[in-house]
Amino acid sequence: MKLRRWAAHRVPLTISAVLAVCATLATGPSHPVPADATAADPTIQAARVMENLGRGVVAVRSSSTQVLVSWRLLGLDPEGIGFNVYRSTGGGAYTKLNAGVLTGGTNYQDSTADLTRSNSYRVAPVVGGQEQAPSGAFTLTANHSVEPVVRVPLRSGGPVKFVWVGDLDGDGEYDYVVDRQTSPQKLEAYSGDGDFLWEVDLGPNSQNQDNIEPGSSAIDLGHWDGVTVYDFDSDGRAEVAVRIADGVRFGDGTTWTHADDSRQFMAVLDGRTGALRNWSAVPTTYLGDGPMAARLGVAYLNGTTPSLVAYMKNRRADGAFNLMMGAWKFDGDSLDRQWTWERGNQDAPDGHNTRAIDVNGDGTDEVAEIGFVLNGNGSLRYSMGPGGIIHGDRFHLADMDPDRPGLEGYGVQQDNPSGLLEYYYDAANGSVIWKHNGGPADVGRGMAGDVDPRFPGMEVWSFSGLYNAPTNRLTEPNTSLSPWPQLGLWWDGDLTMELLNSGKIEKWDPARPTASGSLPRLVSTWNHGAVTAAQGGPTLVGDILGDWREEAVYTNASHNELIIFSTDRPTNTRLYTLAHNPAYRNAMTFKGYMQSHHVDYFLGAGMAKPPRPDITYAGGGSAAVTAATSALPTGSRR
Repeated sequence: MKLRRWAAHRVPLTISAVLAVCATLATGPSHPVPADATAADPTIQAARVMENLGRGVVAVRSSSTQVLVSWRLLGLDPEGIGFNVYRSTGGGAYTKLNAGVLTGGTNYQDSTADLTRSNSYRVAPVVGGQEQAPSGAFTLTANHSVEPVVRVPLRSGGPVKFVWVGDLDGDGEYDYVVDRQTSPQKLEAYSGDGDFLWEVDLGPNSQNQDNIEPGSSAIDLGHWDGVTVYDFDSDGRAEVAVRIADGVRFGDGTTWTHADDSRQFMAVLDGRTGALRNWSAVPTTYLGDGPMAARLGVAYLNGTTPSLVAYMKNRRADGAFNLMMGAWKFDGDSLDRQWTWERGNQDAPDGHNTRAIDVNGDGTDEVAEIGFVLNGNGSLRYSMGPGGIIHGDRFHLADMDPDRPGLEGYGVQQDNPSGLLEYYYDAANGSVIWKHNGGPADVGRGMAGDVDPRFPGMEVWSFSGLYNAPTNRLTEPNTSLSPWPQLGLWWDGDLTMELLNSGKIEKWDPARPTASGSLPRLVSTWNHGAVTAAQGGPTLVGDILGDWREEAVYTNASHNELIIFSTDRPTNTRLYTLAHNPAYRNAMTFKGYMQSHHVDYFLGAGMAKPPRPDITYAGGGSAAVTAATSALPTGSRR
């Protein structure tokens, strides 16, 4: 059923009436694409429309005398673009810091600042020898702490499990949406500087916070999230997608009502106000077994514009699970369901993460689970179930072998009766390249990333040792000397990946291997007041500020401050922002059991220069070029 957006002033007057009518309509079972339908992906129409990002300038004190200033290289920046860095001290005039145009890594070490005073930094692109309009500014307060941290204030509230980013106001920089694990639960939105924007109360149906069978509007429990943030209509401002049910109160004060507390709807909210933009009913196929828990994220199913995708499950009386996946398109006016797929009796193993990525290189995204992949039209591309793959907690899709065409996958297994522990496979068709047996065992963690430059491509590991993925060879013969397989991130500036484990940013050193609990440590997040959230991790990992290195977002113990760890290490490596890589940006929209994100090219030691992404910016042009030419007030990051 296609539903048009109501005018804002009519929403509170018509929700109850419209829903009363909708309650009498039989939406009927969802209809997956027939088995004999074409498995071809939708035809690509044009370049992907992605966020119109600014420079994301950030500055942190890297020592008692130095400041590291970092900024984005954008996906469509012209070849050879350079930059000049400017500083304003105490609100004075801006002065250029670099003697010559900077054409290496998009960061600069300032050793001449008077750090007893506030210092604002901005950068100006230089194209063809001509300096362009400068970026917005980031202000480092006077006598700022020496720490690799950006602090963003929050209102007082309950614990935070997840944070999402999106450009809610259209200024080219990321803002924040956070959950509150209260009863009932809440969603809150903040500007990039910490200005409170709005709150959504998820209502009485969020009070059931069971990890397996949560309430119909509950979010962020177990591997369910039920929220994501993205610019779905490509107008330059991000929306917030959330699964709703009876009693949810939106940011403008209107309340969603429905007589049946189990009925659920996908809703798109205005990122600036939290008001309802439009909604679409979740199919009622499995409603008899109660509400469906959900994971939400983004995929470019047509290769051009984003869709909201959902993984949804509920449990039958016999203990088995119903699984439905679906896709919706928001065009700025209507929210329309594109397709649903139901597993039914098909052998299609799922897990605790969903990924959306172009597995076959045709320009359109597929939606992947640990044991099967759906095409962009909702048909089943392949399942690895018949080949012996079952449920598992974690899997990765990336270009793990730069010498082999296409992408590869790595997954782990939970109590596979065959004894299978982990496996490495061709992401385009699911064919297994190698596997390791030794179980059955519940392999609860698995990681993929280049951590050993002595071997080509990435390493993959769980608890059976550190293996080079392309060669299926142990890089360290002593299997007790390997990293803990939790999260990875790029931090120190070289091309191998660092590790994020229970609040520790660590570095695997293949020349001096140590047990997983004693890796060389770069940062201990608790020394800066951070507390871990779900599964001992952060609330978000992603490239949200500065150059291509990643940030890790935590809160303090009082949950009234975001503590964003941003690197204090200079690098000569120049890469466009990871947020303009389609596979990486999709991954940032998914939560589940939080996993590392991957680009769709090989990022590691010995890598080739990545190709220019096939994207265009929402609204056209570049936010970075049209940024304001004057610094914002002290304390602003833009």
